[in-house]
Amino acid sequence: MSVTVETGDTVAAALSGTRRMLQAAGIDSAALDARLLVAAALGITVETVIAWPERSLTPDAGVRLAALMRRRVAREPMAYILGRREFWSLDLVVTPATLTPRPDSETLVAAALDELPDRHAPLSILDFGTGTGCLLLALLSELPAATGTGVDIDRAALDVARQNAFRLGLTGRTGFMQGEWGLSLSESFDVIVSNPPYIATGDLAAPAPELRFEPRLALDGGADGLSAYRALIPDAARLLRPDGLLVLEIGAGQAVPVQALLAASGLTPLRVSRDLAGVERCVLARARAYPQEVT
Repeated sequence: MSVTVETGDTVAAALSGTRRMLQAAGIDSAALDARLLVAAALGITVETVIAWPERSLTPDAGVRLAALMRRRVAREPMAYILGRREFWSLDLVVTPATLTPRPDSETLVAAALDELPDRHAPLSILDFGTGTGCLLLALLSELPAATGTGVDIDRAALDVARQNAFRLGLTGRTGFMQGEWGLSLSESFDVIVSNPPYIATGDLAAPAPELRFEPRLALDGGADGLSAYRALIPDAARLLRPDGLLVLEIGAGQAVPVQALLAASGLTPLRVSRDLAGVERCVLARARAYPQEVT
């Protein structure tokens, strides 16, 4: 598909042409993406794009817009094109080394906060497979006395997470380390969260267009999609403090088998939380509390 932008086009014309081309490529969010791409090409905000539709594109802006459009028509995720993504109202840096933070994953943050009655408690949080750091940083933004550790096997992803912590002013309350789940950890935590890879390997043979650009390491959950849970749940059971909270993102149809894995590791499944579309999105569990002393 040829992608061109006419020199001298107004913003309104560029928006219309970009939207039509994205629609022809099968992109459902064509109108929103068009506004974001035009704003990025002009170096202005989306609000300015909307407010000044009669503004003309400079030749340089037209070249930039055409290049951005080619990437989106190829179905590269917008987060990679723009280099950022909003999550839990936080503006996060995103690179191809990390999974794109998705609104569905905000369900984990909300579910965890619902289980934490005292948001000013000095909690210790662990994020397995932290990626951009989105889950950990979102929780720390809501829990002012909490500290957190993000673990990821990929060094490039950890660099992104550290950058996001710095940009959000959370460096002093975060630490990041390279590792496979909790193998290198011995300290205990009040809360553990994770969005592990949970897509079955066979389903990645012909992935959705945008998934082709995302790191396979963050997607491939093994033959049945449960390999990561089998590895990380025992580590979580070992590292959680008594009555500590575990929140895991899951894929479609995985709630029952993941809850079985939790119970097999001595954790107590609590509930399943659904996202805004009504899809089962995460499971919650707690470590056993210390038995009460008999007096």
